[in-house]
Amino acid sequence: MIRVENLHKHFGGVHAVDGATLEIKTGTITGLIGPNGAGKTTLFNVIAGAFPPTSGKVYLDGEDITGLKPHQLFAKGLLRTFQIAHEFSTLTVRENLMMVPPNQPGERLWQAWFHGGAVREEEERIRARADEVIEFLEIGHVADELAGNLSGGQKKLLELGRTMMTDARIVFLDEVGAGVNRTLLNTIGDAILRLNRERGYTFCMIEHDMDFISRLCDPVICMAEGKVLAQGTAEEIKNDERVIEAYLGTGLKNKTPAQRAAEARA
Repeated sequence: MIRVENLHKHFGGVHAVDGATLEIKTGTITGLIGPNGAGKTTLFNVIAGAFPPTSGKVYLDGEDITGLKPHQLFAKGLLRTFQIAHEFSTLTVRENLMMVPPNQPGERLWQAWFHGGAVREEEERIRARADEVIEFLEIGHVADELAGNLSGGQKKLLELGRTMMTDARIVFLDEVGAGVNRTLLNTIGDAILRLNRERGYTFCMIEHDMDFISRLCDPVICMAEGKVLAQGTAEEIKNDERVIEAYLGTGLKNKTPAQRAAEARA
């Protein structure tokens, strides 16, 4: 679904993404890992239109989408979430969801004046869809709570829910597990798996929790210094010498797997 070819993004002399080439296949949950500063979020930002690339190409189902703006990519079904949730804090959970669908007739003043019935009908349809999302994510107990009052994990669920309010084809998740307790992280993981298996969502997710990555993702791509370092199953990536060195330093090269695991836990 996504093909990235020789992508570069430079900030002055800093090469945040330095010739990255990768593919995200339709129907997969692809994990993107790497040490801090590897270029993962910058890569997301370029693909999702927040930054123009310095050079290189991005394709969506064979269509060149390089440099398109986020709202243009949204219309094509490419969405992303953020490490720090971007909720409308003074709106309820349900209202946050209802804000998502584009081109609502009530957004145009003349429609509200002269076609009030059609506006109300569309609003009820959107409300019903929001209630379906709330039920799917099992967050009915906070449906009428102001989004700003939610916990970090609940806000991540709300961000995931907002992707369900439109016809998403691929969703980029930026550290969905950051700051989330283990119980709620399992709930988020269950929702991602259901969206993938039952509704055909394609995901690409940045994450540092390898247990979470191992549970959800195949394949896993590792970045380091702006480049794609390795790709494979979670187990292959965890045992790849290059990945171990990128994360934990060259001093681990000659240590046993048990020693590496102990130092990784530390």
